Amino acid sequence: MPDLTLDEIRASLVHDIAANAAFDGWSSKAVDTAAALHHIDADVARLAFKAGAMAMIDAWFAAVDAAMAVQLPGETLATMGMTKRITSLIEARLETLAPRRESLRRALSIMAMPHHMTQAARLGWRAADAMWRLAGDSATDFNHYSKRMTLSAVYASTIAVFINDESEGYAETRAFLGRRIGNVMQFEKWKAGARARREMRPSLARFVGRLRYPPR
Repeated sequence: MPDLTLDEIRASLVHDIAANAAFDGWSSKAVDTAAALHHIDADVARLAFKAGAMAMIDAWFAAVDAAMAVQLPGETLATMGMTKRITSLIEARLETLAPRRESLRRALSIMAMPHHMTQAARLGWRAADAMWRLAGDSATDFNHYSKRMTLSAVYASTIAVFINDESEGYAETRAFLGRRIGNVMQFEKWKAGARARREMRPSLARFVGRLRYPPR
């Protein structure tokens, strides 16, 4: 096997590590098993994930981001309205995660530890940012941040339902997601309307300015 960079090793092993994590946890044993499958030296593989469980989870979630983008390319999303785009992107993530729900459950337990909460929040933000960018969001003002904060909360709450959902086709999760997305989109419409109303509101400063400096 040709020499691989640590990034390439992470990308090569992450799916098998995620599969092994259901049984071995997000542990060095899961890394060793994946490395053996790919004929990669175990010590080198461990070096690629030297930051431990969170490094493995980080790499897995990055792979989920990539799979989502492949499943829903820009030309496909362009045929949808914004609500459908966001819903479809989250559902694509859930489809990718579905075969690994036990691994996901173990990952969430690790992420909930106090010393991992900052990194966990960063991963949630990254997922939300990836979804909004794929959906075509180009906001650069405060909305850029508020949209991602809101979506990361929606995604986190949907995942909490998803990991325990035993309904056929994850119907309960889909219904929950539909309600949450509906609430978010209503809020976004309200914000847009409020912003438009502010812009249309008469300005006392402009009025006084006209009195002082009437148009010629």
